Amino acid sequence: MKDALPRVRVTHPFHPLSGREFELVTCKKAWGEDRVYFHDDEGRLHYMPVGWTSVEAPDPFRTVAAGACRFRTEDLLRLADLVSRLTPDQPEKRKGNDAANVKTNTPRKARKASGSARLE
Repeated sequence: MKDALPRVRVTHPFHPLSGREFELVTCKKAWGEDRVYFHDDEGRLHYMPVGWTSVEAPDPFRTVAAGACRFRTEDLLRLADLVSRLTPDQPEKRKGNDAANVKTNTPRKARKASGSARLE
């Protein structure tokens, strides 16, 4: 009797195969990341990142946060680093976004001149 291959479930919520299970063919690195390979019901070989499947262990942060936190600390720190590199070193040369730097445009009164509305 042939040994059953381990099963892999697609866990990515937006993937068309989400929730489906398939027999795992192999796991290997391709295009710089770990991928799983499996055959669909018609026998076609598919592959996808390990993180989109049940093969990868759940992220401990996401397990503990249970949906209460949308961003991981390491991701926020990377974002802050990126923003700091994109922001000029001399903020005094930038025009501020506070009320003192906003030009006020007030609408002009319309007056009638020769039967049509005209702006002053």
